[in-house]
Amino acid sequence: MGELPSKLLQDALRLSADERAALAAALIETLDDGPDDADVEAAWAAEVERRVAEIDAGVVKPIPWPEARAAITRR
Repeated sequence: MGELPSKLLQDALRLSADERAALAAALIETLDDGPDDADVEAAWAAEVERRVAEIDAGVVKPIPWPEARAAITRR
C-alpha cells in the first residue's frame, strides 16, 4: 500500500463504526460498477427467489446464524 492509501486508512480508522461502514460501502460500490453488474444482479435475484421458494415449500429448513456459524467453524 502506498503512502496516500496508508494515510487514508489511518484517517478512516479514526471514524466511528457507522462512518467506517458507510465509507466501506461507498468504496466497494465503486468497484462493483461494470458492464456485468446487471447480469450478476439478475443471477443473485434468481438465486434468492429459488432459495425462498425452497424454504416456503419446506424443501430446506433454515437454521439460526449462531448454529450455521458454529458448523462452519467446526470444519
